[in-house]
Amino acid sequence: MPSYSAPVDDFLFLLYDLHKIDQYKDLPGFADLDRDLAKDVLSGAGTFCTEVLAPLNRIGDEEGCTFENGVVRTPTGFKDAYKAYCEAGWNRLSAPESLGGAQLPLILTFAVSEMGFSANQAFAMYPGLTSAAYAALMATGAPWMREHIVPKMVSGEWSGTMCLTEPHCGTDLKLMKTKAVEQVDGTYKLSGTKIFISGGEHDMTDNIIHMVIAKIPDEDGRIHDDLSTVNFFMVPKFLVSEDGKTGARNGVFCGSIEKKMGIKGSATCVMNFDDAVAWRLGPKPQPKTAEAGGKSSSSAGMKGMFGMMNGARMGVGIQGIAMAEVAYQNAVAYTKERLAGRSLTGVKNPGAAADPIIVHPDVRRMLLSARAFSEGARALSTWVCLLMAVPWSQRAPEEKQEAADIADLMTPVIKAFFTDMGFDATNAAMQCFGGHGYVRDWGMEQFVRDARINQVYEGANGVQALDLVGRKLGKNGGRAPFAVFAKISQFIKSEDGPDMAPYVVPLKAGLERLQGATLWFAEHGLKNADNVGASSADYLRMFGIVTVGWMWAQMARIALAKLAAGEGDPAFWTAKLACARYWMERVMPDTASLAERVKAGADGLMMLDAANF
Repeated sequence: MPSYSAPVDDFLFLLYDLHKIDQYKDLPGFADLDRDLAKDVLSGAGTFCTEVLAPLNRIGDEEGCTFENGVVRTPTGFKDAYKAYCEAGWNRLSAPESLGGAQLPLILTFAVSEMGFSANQAFAMYPGLTSAAYAALMATGAPWMREHIVPKMVSGEWSGTMCLTEPHCGTDLKLMKTKAVEQVDGTYKLSGTKIFISGGEHDMTDNIIHMVIAKIPDEDGRIHDDLSTVNFFMVPKFLVSEDGKTGARNGVFCGSIEKKMGIKGSATCVMNFDDAVAWRLGPKPQPKTAEAGGKSSSSAGMKGMFGMMNGARMGVGIQGIAMAEVAYQNAVAYTKERLAGRSLTGVKNPGAAADPIIVHPDVRRMLLSARAFSEGARALSTWVCLLMAVPWSQRAPEEKQEAADIADLMTPVIKAFFTDMGFDATNAAMQCFGGHGYVRDWGMEQFVRDARINQVYEGANGVQALDLVGRKLGKNGGRAPFAVFAKISQFIKSEDGPDMAPYVVPLKAGLERLQGATLWFAEHGLKNADNVGASSADYLRMFGIVTVGWMWAQMARIALAKLAAGEGDPAFWTAKLACARYWMERVMPDTASLAERVKAGADGLMMLDAANF
């Protein structure tokens, strides 16, 4: 059976050596977060994930969820584990203290989330989505919802979902058919079908709060293919009155659960809404007027929905790291024990008939590809989590704006690049097992199957690339990417010593290629919009490689200084240097070919008529 050990030391290094969060005491949740508290939280969560969640991962995969007469049952052990998880408070680390939470910052709670995803991604999705749902409800819900519904979600008594996708549309929300008709009492009757709803029905909580998007018909009852008619609603499984009392079953039922490739312990449901009582979140949109240029105002509740989606995309990016981490750990253990062949440079294990396969360069290539990605991506994601806290502080408006800009820019990169690379790393780790990786006994094939969904849900990675290039790059005159480029350039200029050359020189080359590709978009994207679509995935990958490379260069600088000073564990710092070198020598050069692919444009991709495919 696979094993998992939480990378507590790596998280502490990132928090206090790389990102120096003790210099951010003015940010919400950071004032009392010293190293000892962070270590206690991370160690405690890691122990729970290792001892409780990880052993259930295979059970969840083998049993899956079951569906009978509209009732969904989770795999053996999930319900008890969920209760224990909530009783220990792991589900509410970021929740306000007034609601029973620890009010810890995202930079720490996302670390705990990664541990949960590594140990058991299917299980961890239930509390993860609930946290996203109650955060959206806190931001957009009426006072009575915040008073009576949110606390039960925070405690774990109730759970939450996000209901967006329909059978005929996913990304293109204007094609939705689910409708919400206003009633005399101000509630709505919501009808339609949503699919791929994680945790839409299960047996672990007493109530499920569905966060649903639907269209409001016009005065003639017609539904329009127009985003301005899309609104955000709360639909509880069991009705909740404004005084907090739970009532009758609402008109929302699970029609079936999906038979999936992976994450089988997560109930992926088809949800049917049949005149379900719904509450609109945020003020009602105003009708089209001449003053508004003929456009409807968007619901304030939609901001909550987009906030929920962006948080979920960050979470999915973390899943990419998590799967790479656990797969790497198990591959390392196997390659140190499995004997096959002899080292090309001479016998390394003379007492046995063969050497352990970790002596072979190609095996090390696969292992280092996984480790360099997971640790580099972890560094980048924790930095972005830190930035996400800055806008809520009392810092200068310019600093808050820059932090918000960069976090917004990096969200599609984290979601898409991390899950693409996370899948590649998980697959490489399975390859280390040879044929044993392909069979169920070792658990590696489950990691590969589970990791594959991360590239698909919460916005397929191709859509994330379009979002990056089509929306984020040019937003506010390119303010966000230029800010990132400036930070990397400043770092490069400050590190001109010979010891840092192996890390800074490749980073500089990668940055120059990325900047060149950015300028190419500015020139050619306006001439032909297909140029944007044709090159967006390659550009996003470039952006991910360079920004993770920037993290590795910073970590290399710290490792060199620590080794020179004789501080800490030399093996830890040497491993950081090895991973940094791997990224610069074997990943950063990919930016050269990616730059050429970006500049190839759309002509070759679009030359065939659809009939000729």
